[in-house]
Amino acid sequence: MTRIVIIGGGPGGYEAALVAAQLGAEVTVVEKDGIGGHCVLTDCVPSKTLIATSVRKQALLDAASLGVHFTGGGDGEVGGVQVDLPLVNKRVKELAQAQSADIAARMAAEGVEVIAAQGRLVDPQVVRAGDRTIEADVVIVATGATPRVLPTARPDGERILDWRQIYDLPELPEHLIVVGSGVTGAEFAGAYRSLGSEVTLVSSRDRMMPNEDPDGAEVLEEVYRRRGMNVMGRSRATGVKRTADGVVVTLEDGRTAEGSHCLMTVGMIPNTRGLGLEEAGVTLDANGFIQVDKVSRTSAPGVYAAGDCTGVLMLASVAAMQGRIAVWHALGEAVQPLRMATVAANIFTDPEIATVGVTQRQIESGEIDANVVKLPLATNARAKMQGFNDGFVKLFCRPNTGIVLGGVIVAPSASEQILAVSEAVQQRLTVDQLAHTFAVYPSLSGSVTEAARRLMQPMTSSGI
Repeated sequence: MTRIVIIGGGPGGYEAALVAAQLGAEVTVVEKDGIGGHCVLTDCVPSKTLIATSVRKQALLDAASLGVHFTGGGDGEVGGVQVDLPLVNKRVKELAQAQSADIAARMAAEGVEVIAAQGRLVDPQVVRAGDRTIEADVVIVATGATPRVLPTARPDGERILDWRQIYDLPELPEHLIVVGSGVTGAEFAGAYRSLGSEVTLVSSRDRMMPNEDPDGAEVLEEVYRRRGMNVMGRSRATGVKRTADGVVVTLEDGRTAEGSHCLMTVGMIPNTRGLGLEEAGVTLDANGFIQVDKVSRTSAPGVYAAGDCTGVLMLASVAAMQGRIAVWHALGEAVQPLRMATVAANIFTDPEIATVGVTQRQIESGEIDANVVKLPLATNARAKMQGFNDGFVKLFCRPNTGIVLGGVIVAPSASEQILAVSEAVQQRLTVDQLAHTFAVYPSLSGSVTEAARRLMQPMTSSGI
């Protein structure tokens, strides 16, 4: 029986453990913070739970356009719709713990041993877990990452916060300044604006989410500004200081932004220090991320790595797939190397931005030759019925064969709708095949098949 030890119990670790147990391996997971890791306990699950609440409130605020009116209320609230932040935070934390418990129960049912301790490599096939030393045939490192801290803006858990501390606030921030306009910053900024906080989003670049689809980022920024958010572009923050009753954010050009609280979302650093990795022969890059190949192998024999600690792409779905691939490869199962061109991702803003496959940037740079069509959501019958005016469906395909290369969906629940495009990319379907697939009418997903039909037309006039 193959003995597999996994350091880290997040998506990369627990998914690897479940696959390994099902394939008959003896599996031990070493996790110091709780099953599910920070993804389940403090990051992805809590943030998306908070966002779900904010989306519900925003829907109530927008209901008047559909003919639903609220009576009563005051202080600027629509019909008395208010947020009980302690109750919201209580639900967020309880849901995270429940999800962790569900995963732990599943692993226990599969016979996976869990050790609550800090794990480290003694050598490539020996792991130290607390006071135990465990020999292993295979080791998988899945220790995740942690929020980056600026020396001039250290979180104090009260006024200056990272996103793992924000669920301890006793009341809704009066004015939240979010430093960093990447995915995490955009998600929290939108959520707290919908919950009722004044929000200033500080971006060092000329637009929000500079690494994401530019059309999607533009739509979202327009929505945020319309909802009253102050989006400060080309405004790099150099420091944050507390005042008597709030914070002051200093910008590189000498300007300042004042608010009641500041949320720092300036990236992640890998949890790879003190694990004995380099001593065991595991190569790290200049930023401390573990270097892996497309089947999750490190430079040390028998040692694999998965998830945010590898820096490949910081998504729970990618971490889980890396963990599964590591197990399949280690146990000699048939395995397909990780294909970045098939990864589906979603930004849980309102509206959501879901992507898969090639990007607009690759097409515009000439790296990828593709035909493109973009359909505004405002022309979709279902979107009109539900009062959704912002967003679009964009589809990319090869000019000659019509093979679907990727797509972007900006819409409510885009994370659910992208599956059809993701399946087309994974299975190398053509736009003809996608166009001949039935979609419910009316439905938001109907725009996917409509986009495919548009791409069946002569491409001489296609474009954005």
